Amino acid sequence: MILTVHIKPNAKNNQVKAWLDSGTVKIDIAAPAVDGKANRALIDFLAKRLGVAKSLITIKRGHSSRVKHVKLPDSVDLSALK
Repeated sequence: MILTVHIKPNAKNNQVKAWLDSGTVKIDIAAPAVDGKANRALIDFLAKRLGVAKSLITIKRGHSSRVKHVKLPDSVDLSALK
């Protein structure tokens, strides 16, 4: 499953801000967008909230953009992000 994520780096804390539609979510990330820190923090945040291993989450597109396509296991329940 591919999830589209709009991130805001350098936020006060890591949190889900809003769902734009069933496959697109806005997330605040506290890490800065320097040297991939925000990408790693996003993967950590999603892994903890969804209860899956970090190794099963990959950023497929948007490594240097605020809009990212994140590949998740098909069995993931996205209601944990709501």
